[in-house]
Amino acid sequence: MFEYAPAPESRSVVEIKNASGLYIGGEFVDPADGGSFKSINPASEEVLAEVAEAGAQDVERAVRAARKAYDKVWGPMPGRDRAKYLYRIARLIQERSRELAVLESLDNGKPIRESRDVDLPLVAAHFFYYAGWADKLGHAGFGPNPQPVGVAAQVIPWNFPLLMLAWKIAPALAAGNTVVLKPAETTPLTALLFAEICQQAELPAGVVNILTGAGDTGRALVEHPGVDKVAFTGSTEVGRAIARSIAGTRKKLTLELGGKAANIVFDDAPIDQAVEGIVNGIFFNQGHVCCAGSRLLVQENVADRVLESLKRRMAQLRVGDPLDKNTDVGAINSAAQLERIRELSDAGSAEGAERWSPPCDLPDRGFWFAPTIFTGVTQAHRIAREEIFGPVLSVLTFRTPAEAVEKANNTPYGLSAGIWTDKGSRILWMADRLRAGVVWANTFNKFDPTSPFGGYKESGYGREGGRHGLEGYLNV
Repeated sequence: MFEYAPAPESRSVVEIKNASGLYIGGEFVDPADGGSFKSINPASEEVLAEVAEAGAQDVERAVRAARKAYDKVWGPMPGRDRAKYLYRIARLIQERSRELAVLESLDNGKPIRESRDVDLPLVAAHFFYYAGWADKLGHAGFGPNPQPVGVAAQVIPWNFPLLMLAWKIAPALAAGNTVVLKPAETTPLTALLFAEICQQAELPAGVVNILTGAGDTGRALVEHPGVDKVAFTGSTEVGRAIARSIAGTRKKLTLELGGKAANIVFDDAPIDQAVEGIVNGIFFNQGHVCCAGSRLLVQENVADRVLESLKRRMAQLRVGDPLDKNTDVGAINSAAQLERIRELSDAGSAEGAERWSPPCDLPDRGFWFAPTIFTGVTQAHRIAREEIFGPVLSVLTFRTPAEAVEKANNTPYGLSAGIWTDKGSRILWMADRLRAGVVWANTFNKFDPTSPFGGYKESGYGREGGRHGLEGYLNV
């Protein structure tokens, strides 16, 4: 194998501020109770910053600031003026994209190539896209005069910290709402840098508020009576708890939860192209993707050929320093997530599946897991049923399209699926029968701000992205 010289991105482009405060009412403020927690680099276990932890009093302050901004400034503001702020934010994100990408990789563990070339362009694109909708809401098909909901509480996960922020904040602001957002405990730093961008864009005080903290902070925010809308991306377990907590209230809710996507390869598929799609589907972002193609369904008569090509391709993946531009697979986000991946992988071996990983030298410090595939998997295996949320692929086989559909749908989740075949009629037949919110054909993990994203069953409800992403933030 050809050896690459390291090509690290410079950390000097970003200044990490210690003891970062909460962003409330357009200013960084200290938490009312003085609590804090550490944000660490998962690739080295280095402490990056001490971050403020919001308590109930801070949630109260933030919701009050958001309500004031909604009533006095943002709600009454004409859509064309809101659009100017969104455009300004989008341009500032572009200008500071290198800084944001480096900080994202440091705090999250994902390869800099992905932060720089995938996440940041999409983040800016979402703000540009929804800026275009801000003065056209009456033409979005929701009635002649749709109105904003009010104050939106938004809780986002650690796998795409900045992109999930954009998915939530951009449509909310375009629709005329104000926001209180809580980033994940393990990845708060880019959200705090986004708060600086809001200041730089001169966004009116209180329109965006950011509270850092753990589960208790998120719970207090979601349950606050002054919140009109809750948007959550994360685990199905927490999504259920949120749905129960706001049942009986008038709060609107959208949930984007877990997944166990099937990536289906037929015998007429272009094998090399399909293998690239399989790799992208499960090893992109270390498998920390809700819609990851974690179940590979291969037509029986080409299974050996696909697996041989897949193993050959996996042997070329480079695992290591997220800031190295040659890295394909970075660090697992946290010790807790690494333990979860190990537990389910060990269960797969104990249940009789055959485990394989390419030769891989993992760093001594940090949280790492080699890309792994399991063959000889059945529907009864835990690795075929439960979301692993890591670089682990379960391989099953099928004979007919009907069997492929049955196996793909045999899951409590329904977020996404992929189909690899040369026959357009088969793609349409399959897509009509797969219970998945997103179905990709001869590709995987392709996102665009104009396209709605969301799931069925235990993968949640509501849509984010596209015109549909506005609906949850409007009274229609």
